[in-house]
Amino acid sequence: MAAPSLRRLVANTDRYSMLLLATVLLASLLPCRGRVADGLALLTQAAIALLFFLHGAKLSRAAILAGIVAWRLHLVVFAATFLLFPLLGLAIERASLPFLAPALAQGMLFLTLLPSTVQSSIAFTAIARGNVPAAVCSASLSNIAGIFITPLLVALLMGVSGSGGDSLAAMESIALQLLLPFVVGHLLRPLLGGLLDRHKPLVSTVDRGSILLVVYTAFSAAVIEGLWHRVPPLQLVVVGAVCCVLLGVVLYATRTLARRLGFSRADETVIVFCGSKKSLASGVPMAGVLFPAAQVGALILPLMLFHQLQLLACAVIARRYAQAADATG
Repeated sequence: MAAPSLRRLVANTDRYSMLLLATVLLASLLPCRGRVADGLALLTQAAIALLFFLHGAKLSRAAILAGIVAWRLHLVVFAATFLLFPLLGLAIERASLPFLAPALAQGMLFLTLLPSTVQSSIAFTAIARGNVPAAVCSASLSNIAGIFITPLLVALLMGVSGSGGDSLAAMESIALQLLLPFVVGHLLRPLLGGLLDRHKPLVSTVDRGSILLVVYTAFSAAVIEGLWHRVPPLQLVVVGAVCCVLLGVVLYATRTLARRLGFSRADETVIVFCGSKKSLASGVPMAGVLFPAAQVGALILPLMLFHQLQLLACAVIARRYAQAADATG
């Protein structure tokens, strides 16, 4: 089952990458303005709220209870997500300032402050024959904690406290847009769980559609403010190279740490896949709340590149874990 699932995941990743590129191109050629932009902004907020509502409804309480007992594993994932990544982000921002536009350097730091992904972390752990309940719990807890931790880290390390200058207001806005729909969805799981289990592509469709909406509106605002005059193509190549180095360092660090601490192979996959990823689904709406609209397009460029790289790299790693598991029986 792993090989078809892996091929399907990579194929979907490739299609989604093309959709993201097409969305950026559309925003560059036909940016939305005026009432259209206002209407799309409202639609985007509704789509993001629906996305987190569905994530909450899909999350099984049994999976939380089964995975939460692995507290040592979750501490390692949290340390990688909210300690190792930010430290690397600070170093990268300072080292890259001579080579990158300030917005892109800040974007590199911002991506390191975000929580882990949920769907892809769980999918790769399953493909790798890993501890799926622990992955569900770890990735979900990372996203819930990130609603509070990411704004604090942004305020502390980036000197940004929200587009209105109030970090508490920014955190409240993020909680209302992301956490509240998640909690409501989870409370309604007894009514909706069976329906979502029978229509699993629904969450993926809402996930990707909401991100495409946010990317289009963010890049539209950035293009109107002259994004592509400030960010030459060569800088995107540099950002891609830096993202490759960052991902490689974190993948090596998480695997090495898991083995040094004596975790099983199944738990190691959770640490590697949950601890090395950053969430585009959470990061894009958070950027919209924390930063002025005209800055969001440039800030999320590194996140978009890192997102694609992490999926491609982890697809290869998951296959190797699966092959190793099959070889040892």
